[in-house]
This record gives sequence, C-alpha cells and structure tokens, in this order.
Amino acid sequence: MSETGFNLPEINFGKLPEAVFMEERAEVLRQWPTGSEVNLEEAFQYQQALPDNKIFTKKLHQAKVESQTLVQPRAGVALIEEHIKLLTYLQDEGGADLLPTTIDSYTRQNRYRDAQNGISESIRTSRSMLNGFPAVNHGVHGCRTVVEALDIPLQVRHGTPDARLLTEIAYAGGFTSYEGGGISYNIPYAKNVSLEKTIRDWQYVDRLTGLYEEAGISINREPYGPLTGTLVPPCISHAVAILESLLAAEQGVRNLTVGYGQCGNLVQDVAAMKTLLTLTEEYLAQFGYTNVEVTTVLHQWMGGFPQDESKAFAVIAWGSVVAALAHVTKVIVKSPQEAIGVPTKEANAEGLRCTKQMITMLHDQTLNDKGLKEECEIIEAETRCILGEVIRAGDGDLVRGIVRSFQAGILDIPFAPSKFNAGKMLPARDNEGCIRIFHPGNLPFTPELLRFNKQKIEERAAYENREPSFQMVIDDIYAISKGRLVGRPR
Repeated sequence: MSETGFNLPEINFGKLPEAVFMEERAEVLRQWPTGSEVNLEEAFQYQQALPDNKIFTKKLHQAKVESQTLVQPRAGVALIEEHIKLLTYLQDEGGADLLPTTIDSYTRQNRYRDAQNGISESIRTSRSMLNGFPAVNHGVHGCRTVVEALDIPLQVRHGTPDARLLTEIAYAGGFTSYEGGGISYNIPYAKNVSLEKTIRDWQYVDRLTGLYEEAGISINREPYGPLTGTLVPPCISHAVAILESLLAAEQGVRNLTVGYGQCGNLVQDVAAMKTLLTLTEEYLAQFGYTNVEVTTVLHQWMGGFPQDESKAFAVIAWGSVVAALAHVTKVIVKSPQEAIGVPTKEANAEGLRCTKQMITMLHDQTLNDKGLKEECEIIEAETRCILGEVIRAGDGDLVRGIVRSFQAGILDIPFAPSKFNAGKMLPARDNEGCIRIFHPGNLPFTPELLRFNKQKIEERAAYENREPSFQMVIDDIYAISKGRLVGRPR
C-alpha cells in the first residue's frame, strides 16, 4: 500500500470501468457545492449546442489542414466580469485565435474555501486578489457566462495534480480544451504527491473526456509540454508528452495537442517540434490508437526574461520564429512584462500582435539547415531509448512502467521539486546553445548517444577554456535574463 492509499497493481493502464468511474464521480462532485450544478446529460446538450467558432478541436483541425499557426495567450483573474473584459481585450485588441482561462493557485491545490475568500477580497478591493480564475467556485453557470461572452474557443490552463472536480465543472461550463496530465501536472509542480495518485486522478479526467467523445463531443486535451521549463532536453519532454497521450487515448480521448517549451537553439527547437508530432503519431498507432488527431503547440521561452521590455520583445519574436518555421498548430505567447509578474492586458496583447506579425512574415518560409536532419535523428533516437525502457519496465502495463521508470531514473525531469523524481540527470547547453545531457544519471541511452552528448559538452568547455562542470548548468539557467543563450564565463 502506498502512502496515497493505492495499491500499485490496482492502478493499471486499462480503461476505467464504468461502475468504478461513476462511484468515484459521486464523491468528486461532493467536494464543493458547485459540483451539484453538473448534470452530465444536460452538459452534453450544452456542449452539442455550441457553435463551431467556439469549439477548440474544429479550430485546431482547420489550422492543421491549412498549415496555419494560431496564437494563444495566458490570462486569468478572479471575478467573472473582469475575466470577460480581459479575454475580450485579448480577443479584439490582441488578435488571439484561441483564449485561455488560467486557474488560480488555490484551486490548483483544491483549496476552494481559500479561493472563495479570494473572490470576496477581490470584490472588496475592486482588484483581482487571485492569480487566476477560480472556476470551481464560480461553478457551471459562471463558466458558461464567460464562454458565451467570447467569440472564439476557450481552454482551461492550470497545474492541478487532482483536477477531477475542475474538469467536471469546466466541461459542463462549455470549455472545449483542457491542459495537463498525471505526470506533467505532478512532477514539475508538487513535492509529495505520488505518481500512482496523479495518474489515477488523471485517468478520471481522461475517462470523462472519453464520455463526452462518445456523446459526439470532441474535447481537446493537451499534456503540459514545458515541464519545469528549465533546460529540459527534448527527449525528456517528448517522452512525457507521448506517455500522457497514450494514457489519455486509452481512456477514450481522441483529440490531443502535444507541446514543447522553446529551448533557444533554432535548429534544435524546429527539430523538436517536427519529431514530437511524428513520434506521438507513431506510438499512438503502435498501441492501436489510430483514430486520434494530433496537433502541436510551442510554448515561447519559459525561463527568465529580460526586465527591459524592448529586449523581452526580442525573446518573444525568437519564439515566434520557431513556431513559424516548425509550422506548429498553435503557440503559447509570452508578454514583454514577463520579468515583472502578471502583465497588463495591454502588454499581453502586445505579445500576441508581435507573435502574429512574425508568424505572418515567415509563413511561406522553411528551414533547410544541414543540421536539422541530424538533430531530428538525435532527438528520435534519445526519445526511443527512454520510451522503449519505460515500456519494458512495465511488464505489459504502461502505468507500472511509468512509476518504475521514475523510481529508477529512466524518466528524470531536471530541476523538478517532486521527491518521486530521481533528479540525477543534469542538462547543459553545447557550444551552439542546444540542450545536451551533462550528466546522464540513469537515462537508458546507448553508448553512442552518451558519447555524442559528452563530446558536445566537451567542445563547449574547450571553447570556453574551462573544464566541464556544474557551473555551466548554473550559467545556462540565468543566461537569457542576462541577454545571452549560452552561459559563457565572464
């Protein structure tokens, strides 16, 4: 028995039985009074009546067919009317193609009473006292008020290890896309929550999504690609995105958007986006899920930003170049006030317009760099090494393989707070700014891949006239905020 109360053999890869799901669902809806607003059949009817312009999957499908890149911001405040004003501004003045609803930190930790206090304080002070939208507290009808006020599709973005009640209310409330997963919303976010617990909770989320799919309502699901957002090698984020895609597909999800956080080297980032799509489709097919539509999302730079807004615009533009040249389906946009904190709606809109302009200018261009093919091959080989070992570790059950792989360090996310993450692998940049493996920990790479990464780090060390050391890693973490990609010694 784990500390979460689950026996590992009871957490398996298979689709949740209906009786088990429905029994659990009754408990979930009792977690907060607004759960009583959720009626599944009525929610199906509401979603079915939504016009096409408000449905995420339709917008994504059209963009993929037409090779267009859509832009989407991050945004969320405490009160319904203020949230509508913010999103309307980003829609009308920023030109957003897709809209978010970023959830507040209390809701992410299932602290709904604290969220309610935040709503009351926001009303009293006439300013948002929460760092996002408390969807559970506002309930189904509050969410529908938001959805009905906007002209384009909305997605819930959060960071919640246990998102079951939030999902119920968001789907019944008319949101047509939902971010997160049992790995990506645990290991980078939580310290003491076990993978058995979060994978099981997210199986509930995905099974609920599957029920909507079976009712003819396709809701988009998006594993969180950037993870910790700090020097994450593409093979690590790819492996997690693909595993979460498989977990979702098993529960009936049929529309997935896999993501990746911009790392900074143009060739590596474009190669990462291209391989993420092909590898995800390949592994879905290998497991028998041939009826899943896969799209891609690039997250603009997730690390430290320059405080100077002019310099911050350069970082935003660079991410926009990657999105355009990789022909991603959508890009999550940052603001020029990223270093300061929560941006104004005007700054948020400026980031959107900057991104759209760059994407428009580069729409007909492609990247044919001679290193692109090699970088694709490296990322594919590293990702296959990890996934192959995860599958083998499961002895026929993917969930067991994931849990065992984190225990063994086969899956290892850099700089994650979770005590269930080995934390032995260390990344660093090579001399051209690509993220390589500085210390492999227990990553199951072939000798050839280990030599490749070691050689790349040594080439940089020789150029900088210093020994390969942990100081390289530290220098790289702070480099962008100081105006450089590679953390060179002064």
